[in-house]
Amino acid sequence: MGKQARGGSRQPDLFPRSKRPTIPIDPNHRLVLLTEEIDWTELEERVEQIRMSKLKSAAGRPPHLRVLIGALLLKATRDVTWREAEDLIRYYAPARYLCGLTETEWSPDHTTLHDFAVLLGEEGVKLINEYAVKWAVDEKLADPSVVVGDTTAQEAAIPYPNEMSLMAAFMGSVGRAARRGGTALKAFADKAVAKFKSAKEKIRRYRLFTKTKKARRKLLAEMASMVEATQGQLGRALQEASAATRPITKYGKVAHAKAVQLHETMKKLLPQIRYWLKTGRVAVDKIVSLHIPELYSIVRGKVSKPVEFGLSWGITRLRGGFLLATMAWNRRELVDTKFVMRAVDDCIALFGKPPRAYAYDRGGHSLENVAELKKKGVQEVGLAPRGRVAWAVAEPVKERLVRERALIEAGIGTLKTNKYGFNRPRTRSAEMMGAYGQLAVLGFNLNKLVRGLATRNEMVALG
Repeated sequence: MGKQARGGSRQPDLFPRSKRPTIPIDPNHRLVLLTEEIDWTELEERVEQIRMSKLKSAAGRPPHLRVLIGALLLKATRDVTWREAEDLIRYYAPARYLCGLTETEWSPDHTTLHDFAVLLGEEGVKLINEYAVKWAVDEKLADPSVVVGDTTAQEAAIPYPNEMSLMAAFMGSVGRAARRGGTALKAFADKAVAKFKSAKEKIRRYRLFTKTKKARRKLLAEMASMVEATQGQLGRALQEASAATRPITKYGKVAHAKAVQLHETMKKLLPQIRYWLKTGRVAVDKIVSLHIPELYSIVRGKVSKPVEFGLSWGITRLRGGFLLATMAWNRRELVDTKFVMRAVDDCIALFGKPPRAYAYDRGGHSLENVAELKKKGVQEVGLAPRGRVAWAVAEPVKERLVRERALIEAGIGTLKTNKYGFNRPRTRSAEMMGAYGQLAVLGFNLNKLVRGLATRNEMVALG
């Protein structure tokens, strides 16, 4: 008996199967409901304003804004990579319907989608999210007269930032970048081969064989001296590269820019490491990531996680569950005592009037803040008091605002699930961490909005 051929079936079809299946799209699918309810004209006008404000020139072919906005909303409603989003748009019928591609075979690639998200950035996605929240208010699904504020942390996808790990990352990254960053940097990499090899050996000894505190401190000091010498060599190589007449092209530019960024970051980090070796205390504004130096440590006081490394966010919840988000570029920008006022100011700017009732935890309480909020027009100021200070509202109002205050924790917890990907986003820059954070909030609001509209129309949203 002959060998059975691979593939196909032992009983082949009389006619070959079509590779162009025709299937109906369920009208109750959440992406279909979202597509039919959105005012695409207004949304495209908003996005075009954001895009034109960031472009240096309007030259070139106009983008497929309708498609790109649909792809952005698709990624927001389900946490997928850009490659997975490309695949969904190409082969998943509801996703093609959302992007307006049911009458064509063309679909965008993942690079185009990512570049569009980079262009919008955190500010652009935030404006789209504000559009979604105002839409929910117009539909009476959200009530801006009752507002709750809180702060949270967005963790970055970085390893724990101890001194040896940071120096190890520097030596490895500099070696890789220098070999592709032009003639001068390649010459530096060839001269520093012995240092890179010695650094690997020290890291191995530190992690596997050095047990006592004294020995570990000594090895850290040796590693710091080696990094300092490499840093000096790198600085001279960068000066030679800037004076060179032969231009760097293609990937060499990226590698050169990376070497410059590593050099500038290590200028700040090395004194902080020296300070820790000398005093045993962490320096103020300690750099926690070599590749994303804008990150910072956030003390949370949790039993399982006392410190988180990433970015601080302020979250504002409207009655009905819809969220607004604000990112802080430094740890002092959105502390509770400041964000308690900022949340109300943002609501006034967005809706034209202050909320009637406002709740916040004890971190934002002070008599000055209570008085200032009343001046802004907030009638029921429900800041949880510290110590034995009395509440500024009556008992029935207090109980109602405490219940509202508890609900914001559920919203923040949902943002941090795998469905939305607020925590530890797949990105290597603080700018895109902000964009991914706003995308998570946008997806949360859009899903909530679609469910609310479907319930009102006595439908069950699918998908």
